[in-house]
Amino acid sequence: MSDAQQPSILVVDDDQTFRTRLARAFRDRGYDVAVAGDYETAMDQARGDSPEYAVIDLKMPGRSGLELARDLKAIDPTTRILILTGYGSIATAVEAMRLGVAWYLTKPADADDILHAFARADEPPLAGGTPGEFAAPSLERAKWEHIQRILSDAGGNVSAAARRLGLHRRSLQRLLDRRAPT
Repeated sequence: MSDAQQPSILVVDDDQTFRTRLARAFRDRGYDVAVAGDYETAMDQARGDSPEYAVIDLKMPGRSGLELARDLKAIDPTTRILILTGYGSIATAVEAMRLGVAWYLTKPADADDILHAFARADEPPLAGGTPGEFAAPSLERAKWEHIQRILSDAGGNVSAAARRLGLHRRSLQRLLDRRAPT
């Protein structure tokens, strides 16, 4: 595949190890990858060459991923954006969708999860189902999302979240160490 045919993707995350691994995984899948660790660097990259796709961490030092999503859309409305977060909440997901973000995923997520989310965002609503049919999340998934919301409300403080959930801090930490259920 020549460089002209490679889809471009911008990976923005303040965690250098995660950013590097994700960038390598996208390169291995044939993407032309640019990386940034903060809002300013990402905007400089996008002004130079607007990406087809952007994967943005929600919480970064300085300006947030939502601000970056908004401003990337102002540069190029066709950029497909996915927000990654370790602290998912309904309020931020709604705000992300309002800004035109294609998808919103909680960490941990890998390149395959992200590419699958972009592909799902391209599907028509209720694809593969009948109108009115809704696949409810599993009980484990609902529990995971509730824990993530409480953790976010506690500002990422595991001890405070554990108190709010009525759990021992170590029990909550063990739950958080597991991969998010589907």
